[in-house]
Amino acid sequence: MDWSHTWYIVGLALMLVHEMDAMRCTEWRIFPGLSMLPDRIGRILFILLHIPLFLFLLAAITAPIPSRAFITGLDIFLIVHMGLHLLFLLHPKNAFKDVWSWSIIAGAALCGALDLFMGL
Repeated sequence: MDWSHTWYIVGLALMLVHEMDAMRCTEWRIFPGLSMLPDRIGRILFILLHIPLFLFLLAAITAPIPSRAFITGLDIFLIVHMGLHLLFLLHPKNAFKDVWSWSIIAGAALCGALDLFMGL
């Protein structure tokens, strides 16, 4: 693995941990579209939607030559992702309230910002 983008790699790891935390916090209950479904169906769809996402991430990070566009896109997504969590902070079913969850979310955004900055 190419460690020239260490912050991107750490940010990606934090994002994957966040997805584990998202199951604990029942994130599908605040996700537009999924929140309108019965809880069991929303949970199943939330999990199924992550399969192609994880396949895409695994393909991108195992490519022989890392795509700078992918790395930059993920860096930006990590920052935007935190903005989305801030936007939904007051949602009545938002369970991302503890320091642990916010450390993961903010840590991933910080890593994305650092990687972008280091790439300038």
